Amino acid sequence: MRKHAAKTTEGDTEIDMTPMLDIVFIMLIFFIVTASFLKEAGIDVSRPDASTAVKADKANIMIAVSSSDEVWMEKRRVDVRAVRANVERLRAENPEGSVVVQADVEAKAGIVMEVVDAVRQAGVDDYIVATRE
Repeated sequence: MRKHAAKTTEGDTEIDMTPMLDIVFIMLIFFIVTASFLKEAGIDVSRPDASTAVKADKANIMIAVSSSDEVWMEKRRVDVRAVRANVERLRAENPEGSVVVQADVEAKAGIVMEVVDAVRQAGVDDYIVATRE
């Protein structure tokens, strides 16, 4: 008679992916919370040159004044009278972000000063007027 070799059956071994997925989701939440989102004005502006330009790293509220004297915030055109309310709202969302006013070379100084005045009325003292280096 023949001897039958004992068959050893390997159990189905699976790797539990749940802990790895938990770590991936925690890392995703961490990166989303710590990311600093830049809010763009919505148009390209030809900024003037300045010899005393200083680089600003934490600019979160962008306001652009186009060559046709249109004011843009968050990729949409706004009225000059609405700048203050928009800045107050955006400042409430991100109190540490600074305000950057990008005025085109061809923009009228009166419109730019109205925007700067609205920013000041919103209680922001650390605003920047953007120029090219």
